[in-house]
Amino acid sequence: MLRNIVTKALPIQTTARRSYASTPFLKDFITSEEKGPVESSIESKLMEEFDPSTLHIVNESHMHAHHAAMKDNTTNKETHFRITLISEKFNGKSLMQRHRAVYKLLQQEIDEGVHALTLRTKTQAEIEKKC
Repeated sequence: MLRNIVTKALPIQTTARRSYASTPFLKDFITSEEKGPVESSIESKLMEEFDPSTLHIVNESHMHAHHAAMKDNTTNKETHFRITLISEKFNGKSLMQRHRAVYKLLQQEIDEGVHALTLRTKTQAEIEKKC
């Protein structure tokens, strides 16, 4: 089965880079184009469990680094992710069941500092139906 897997950091405009890069922590994060260990773990687990036709992971942590809850976070640069997961394993499952399955799978990452997951979970038929 051909898979469309995309994992990347969200592109940052030059002006946004200046406004967010106020600390060494943020400067390191924003200029990095490599996947971090948390993102790699998320990708690996989702691939193994759901055998997706499409997996798109965007690390949006830099967009939330200025929030009060994140200001004291000096160790974990990977806290917020947007994930699009298209898998036939979602057939017959409600949105809540799909999200619970993903959260259960990624519980270790959540326990270790992932603060938020924005999930889009669909089947290929649901994607094609919208077109």
